[in-house]
Amino acid sequence: MRAERIQIANDIAKLLTSSEYLYFVTYKGLKVKEMNAFRSQLDKNGAECHVLKNRLVRKVAELNGLHALAETKIVGDTAVVLGKGDAGAVAKVIEDFSKTTKGVLAPKCGYYEGAMLSEAEVLAIAALPSKDALRAQLLGLLAAVPTGLVRVLNAKASSIVNVINAYKEKLEKQSN
Repeated sequence: MRAERIQIANDIAKLLTSSEYLYFVTYKGLKVKEMNAFRSQLDKNGAECHVLKNRLVRKVAELNGLHALAETKIVGDTAVVLGKGDAGAVAKVIEDFSKTTKGVLAPKCGYYEGAMLSEAEVLAIAALPSKDALRAQLLGLLAAVPTGLVRVLNAKASSIVNVINAYKEKLEKQSN
């Protein structure tokens, strides 16, 4: 292999292995202005978009132990969206651009935690709430448990007090 090809392969290997997620999107027919807007939105979410040769991505994946990716045949014009952080927010950006470009830019598949994702799975990730929203829901659930327990215990204690008060009033009426 020529030196420049080895360097390109090493650069792609760094990109693929240092990323927490990979999304493969089709972009054929996308205007430069739209692609720049897409990259800008990705940048806001800590992601990048690169146009790489499918064959080269597969070969680099094979050499770096990304077996599921190496075994997947990706065809056609493909851009790779990759990065670290909230994979759901990036999938949401892809979904939104797919809608605004009427399917010109659309997800093909993805790679996350050693497994390949279908187009439907990428769109399902996009439909999930953000990490912050999920954390807020979890905190709400965790706060609801002790609050409910206190209410139940308080209800039991107040019912015991009510029974004792009723018995006291009954005794007072009998003594009068």
